[in-house]
This record gives sequence, C-alpha cells and structure tokens, in this order.
Amino acid sequence: MAIIPYKKSTTLCSFLFLFSFGLCLVTTFAGLRRFEHPTKEDGSMSFLVLGDWGRRGAFNQSQVAFQMGKVGEKLDIDFVVSTGDNFYDNGLSSEHDAAFEESFTKIYTQNSLQKQWYSILGNHDYRGDAEAQLSPLLRKIDNRWLCLRSFVVNAELAEIFFVDTTPFVNMYFTNTKDHTYDWRGVPSRKAYIQTLLKDVELALEKSSAKWKIVVGHHAIRSIGHHGDTQELIKHLLPILQANDVDFYMNGHDHCLEHISDNKSGLQFLTSGAGSKAWRGDMKNGEGLNKEGQVNFFYDGQGFMSVQLNPTQAEIEFYDVFGNVLHSWTASKQLLLLHPSI
Repeated sequence: MAIIPYKKSTTLCSFLFLFSFGLCLVTTFAGLRRFEHPTKEDGSMSFLVLGDWGRRGAFNQSQVAFQMGKVGEKLDIDFVVSTGDNFYDNGLSSEHDAAFEESFTKIYTQNSLQKQWYSILGNHDYRGDAEAQLSPLLRKIDNRWLCLRSFVVNAELAEIFFVDTTPFVNMYFTNTKDHTYDWRGVPSRKAYIQTLLKDVELALEKSSAKWKIVVGHHAIRSIGHHGDTQELIKHLLPILQANDVDFYMNGHDHCLEHISDNKSGLQFLTSGAGSKAWRGDMKNGEGLNKEGQVNFFYDGQGFMSVQLNPTQAEIEFYDVFGNVLHSWTASKQLLLLHPSI
C-alpha cells in the first residue's frame, strides 16, 4: 500500500494518501487527519461497529466474526468501525506481535469483511505498545487496518469523528499499581486534551454532513460494568450536544446498549461485545432518570450495524447467533430548494 508523502508546497493532488480501497487522506484545518470514503452509487452507506474483541478467537470472538460476515454480506457494508480494546489483555507488544494476525487477520476472514477497518485505541491497547497499532507496518501485513488516535472519516453522507478518549480518564494516571500505560504520544496530558477538544469542536462546527457521528472507546452514558465516564460528560458531551451530533458510538463496557440523551437528539450506542461479555453485570441506571432514557441493554456477545441514507438511519444490534435484538430508526427531513416566485 503505497503512501505519497505530504508536502505543503505541492498541489492538491499531492496531498492524497492512497490506499488499496480507493481511500484518500488529506490534512484538515482542525488538526485532525481526514479520510475520504465514498458512498454507494445510490448515496447510501452501511457499516458494522465492533468493540473489545481481540482474543485470538476465544470467548466467542470467532462466532461473532462469523455472524458479522453474514450481516456484512447482506448489507453490502462499506467498512467496519472498531471502538477500541483491539488486542487483549495488554495491547500489542510490538508491531511484529503475532497477536495482530491471530486476533484480526485470521479471525475476520469472510469476503464481506475485507473492507477498510477504522480503529481507535482503547485503554487495554494503551497497556501495550500503543505506537505499534498506529504503525504503517501493520497496514502492510493487512491492508484493511487503519488505526489512529483521533481522525475524521468523511463519507459524504456522514462524517465520523474518532476521538481518543483514554487520556481523558483520570484513573489511568492516578491508579497505576496494577497496570502501566504507554503515554509516549501524550507528552502533556492537559495540552493533549485541550488541543483535541478544540480540534473536535472546530471540525463539528464546520461539518455540513447530513449525519454526524462521534466514535470513542469509553462510554459517555452506560448502565454496564463501567457506567458513565464522568470526564467525558464534563468535557466532551457539551460539545456533542451543541453541534447536533446524531450518534456517539463506543465500546469499553462489554455489552450492547442504546441510550437516548434527554437534552438533545444524541443517541449513545455501545458496541463492546466483540468477545468476552459480562453476564449480569449491570448498573441500575438511577443517574439516567433526568439525563437519558435506556432503550436497550444486552449483556452478551454481539455487534451493531448502521445503515444510512439522506433521510433515514437504521441501527440494529445482533447477538452471537445473528439474531436481531434491537432495531431503531431515525429520520431527517430532506431539504428541497424551491425557486423564488
């Protein structure tokens, strides 16, 4: 997969980073790298969302992958989104770690899954060599793989903003007795978070996409094991609410869930059930009475699909057997321009 180096003095065509899927990348004014991904000819798009999966096929990872392949073929998906915790328990040890192929390449083998995978880092990924997952070498081993800390995918119909949420969480910096984290890419936590929030806010403000989607590893709202992430409620949620974001998608809690925000049209969608799930581990959700509405919760393995067109979004959650557990549809008006009379 050849990459054309970026040079500020070159023409627009030289800004492109070319990938085997016809994908291109340019830099953006907001400081976030931006990938262009075309929609289908009819203007629609579809993709799968999976989180917390990399266990060399164990804990039903292979079974979930099989069902993803079937759904991916049925929906003719355009790409896959990974919400982080890509490799357990402690990320990759290096860019040569066999776990990459054993947990990714050799598991997601069906034809429909041979599409671009957009991935972000989770807290378990930061426990290993975080830089390894960002390495171009992995894209040479498997050209589906694309993992960055934060970036934007512009799919014409929708813009998807990937946000590196792990550095927001205080406990990873204050409780390091049991685990260490690879913070080489975060030399100054405060400056890193401030810059990221500014970049995300600016990109969202300037977005004219029909659908705005934000992806992070940690849940903003959840009744699963970890529950709400207070740091994201404080710093990220107000930005999403103010900029009419439609969906916030995450992993971290090993479950599937759908929660509606009471202060905006934002929907919180958790898909962190790619392998090991936490049966019966559920919070009572008392804190959501004023802030949100729980529409669906499932404590087993599975994944999520997203289908979009200019006027409608359809979200579906599947279990390890491919059964649809929950469906939800959102509609938008198609604005028509009428000539003045």
